[in-house]
This record gives sequence, C-alpha cells and structure tokens, in this order.
Amino acid sequence: MLYYLFNYLEQQYALPGASLFGFLSFRAALSVIFSLLLTTIFGKRIISFLQSKQVGESIRDLGLDGQKEKAGTPTMGGVMIILFTLVPVFLLAKLDNIYIQLLIVTTLWMGTIGGVDDYIKIFKKDKDGLKGTFKVFGQIILGIFIGSVLYFHPGVTVRQEKHDQLQKSMAIEDIQDRFQPAIKSTLTTIPMLKDNEFNYASLLMDDHYKKWSWLLFIPIVVFIITAVSNGANLTDGIDGLAAGSSAIMVFALGVFAWVSGNLIFADYLNIMFIPKVGEVTIFVASFLGSLIGFLWYNTYPASIFMGDTGSLTIGALISVIAIMVRKELLLPILCGIFLIEALSVILQVGYFKYSRKKWGDGRRIFLMSPLHHHFQKKGFHESKIVARFWIVGILLAVLSIVTLKIR
Repeated sequence: MLYYLFNYLEQQYALPGASLFGFLSFRAALSVIFSLLLTTIFGKRIISFLQSKQVGESIRDLGLDGQKEKAGTPTMGGVMIILFTLVPVFLLAKLDNIYIQLLIVTTLWMGTIGGVDDYIKIFKKDKDGLKGTFKVFGQIILGIFIGSVLYFHPGVTVRQEKHDQLQKSMAIEDIQDRFQPAIKSTLTTIPMLKDNEFNYASLLMDDHYKKWSWLLFIPIVVFIITAVSNGANLTDGIDGLAAGSSAIMVFALGVFAWVSGNLIFADYLNIMFIPKVGEVTIFVASFLGSLIGFLWYNTYPASIFMGDTGSLTIGALISVIAIMVRKELLLPILCGIFLIEALSVILQVGYFKYSRKKWGDGRRIFLMSPLHHHFQKKGFHESKIVARFWIVGILLAVLSIVTLKIR
C-alpha cells in the first residue's frame, strides 16, 4: 500500500524522498526492520493474550530433561510469524506481483491448516491433533495450486543468456540484448554443474509429449512442498531450533531471489534471469524479520512455541520460494537440517519395524528421534544442540550461496 501511495505522490506531486520506494533495496530494508520491530514489540502482548486464553502446550512425557517445565508454555506462536510477515508485505510489496500473491496464499493456507491442528490439540485435548492424512491432503492441494499457477500463468517466465554473444558491456541495453526473450519454461538449476540448467520437460523423451510436462512438474512441486513442510514440522522440537534454522535458510533464499531478479547480477553470475521474481525479496525480508523477532521469545527458555501454525507454514514458504527462484534442487543442501531430522525419523521407524519382523523385538538406531532428541538423551543441553545445529545450518547456507559461482 505504501509503495502505491508514494509512487502516486512522486508522479503527481514530485514529493521529495518518494522515489525511494521505487528501490527494491530500500523496501526490503524497511520490511525487515518493520517485521522485526513489530514482532519484538507486540510479541509480549500476544504471549499474554495466549496465556489468558490458556493456549498452553500439552507436553508428552518423553523422559527428557527440562520437559515438565515446558508444560503450559503458550503455543500457536506461529500466528506472530504469519501476522508480522504479512503486515510489511501488504505495506511495501507490489501486490499485483504473481509471486507475492502465491506467497500470501501459501502463508494463509498453511497457517490455517496448522492453526486447526493446534486448536484440536489445545482445546479438544487431543494430543494427536489434526489427522496426518488431512495435513498431507492440505499440502497436496497447495502443491497442485502452486504448481499449476507457476506452470500456466503467463507472468511466470525466465530469460536465458545467449551464449553466442561473448562481448561484455555494463550498458543495461547491451545486457538485455544478451538475454533471450522471456519464455514459459520448466527450467530449473542443478547446483555445482557448469551447464547447470535442467528442464523437467526433457524427461519426456518424445517432443510430442512435452506439452503434457505439467503432469510431471506439478507432482514434483507437490512432493517438494510436502517434504519440506513436514521436515520443518519435525525440526520444531526444542527451543529456537526451527525458527533459527529457518531464518538462516530464508536469508540464503533472499540472496537467490535478489540475484535472479536483477538483470545485471544474473548476467554477471551467468544464471537465468527471472523477471519480476526480485519482488520476492520483500517477502523474504519481512519473513526473516519476523523469524528473528520470534526468536527473541523462543530461545531457551522459550516463552512461546510456534506450534504447527508456524512450523508447517515456514516449511511450505521455504519450499515455494525455492521453487520460484528455480533453486528447488538445492534444497537437500540448504535445508539439510530439515532433511537429516526427517531422515532420522524415517530410519528409526523403518529399522524398528524391520528388526521387530526379523528378530521379534524392535530395535533402534538412535536413542530417540528426531535427531535433536537423540542428543538430548546423550546428555547435551538443548541450547548447545540448537547452537551447533545453527552452525551447521550456516555452513550449508554458505555452501548453497557459493554454488552460484562454483560449478
């Protein structure tokens, strides 16, 4: 809204300073500041409100140190992340941008699913919450919607550099000439390869069938959104782990959105230019600010938990942003924390069932899964576990960013 207001004031009245809102960097800076301040300032009031409504976490007895002290801590803190992400976005982003619209839909849709899950746990006293099938069904619906829009919407395009033009110039006109016209494509990026562009349609060997590539692309989008969303949900088990790890991933995605949506940076890095995707930087900045602000209250000892309202939404947003900037194949590296947490559960459950069938008694690989609980069982304090997971997350984020040049 402020973007449109100051754009109008600049055009009609030449208001001094109004032109600043035309700069992506300025609006991104304001977004992260606004969201961070709003979350930290109003966070205490939201926590007090949730306490007054007795929206407290019901803790299962898993035999972990400090577990009983967490009982009654307000949950559904994901509402803070959602609210204070969207407010700066509505104020500062171009709301007619298709990428921004998709991210808003993703936030509201997954926030609703997570909110229903938390509501059932808290007010219906059902510790299992919303049945897993309903959550997965909601993620599949979102994936189909996101995949369909990205595939069919005319505003979702890419521009590739023409390799036959080797002369370099910093003139913007020359840079534009070095790129092909904007095209609809299912192109994505394979990290650390020299010729790193890959088209999903190429999996259909016969050109006659490539018009049906959406039947391949949409299920891939569904799988990515479901996997990352559930991975984030599993990671949210100790104070500050999910929010801090997600903030690191979101920052890296902001870098990708910035360079992919900037013609000069895309030319310098020799990557595909994605028109209009630079606006995603505004959403990412706001999202990052709300996550860091939430950490103010979520670090050990946590005053509030994000609940499924937050974790499911965070995972879905990270996956959707990665798909938008054509970096979804980088997610196993960037979201390595989510991946290893999810794998620890899969391996634990799978080996338990296998060993029970083969030897008659269920055996375990880890003392407890997800992985962070394994380290708790080994006697590590949760603040140390979180700090070390963050360090690993930073290393993975740096590695993800340098893949822009390492090929």
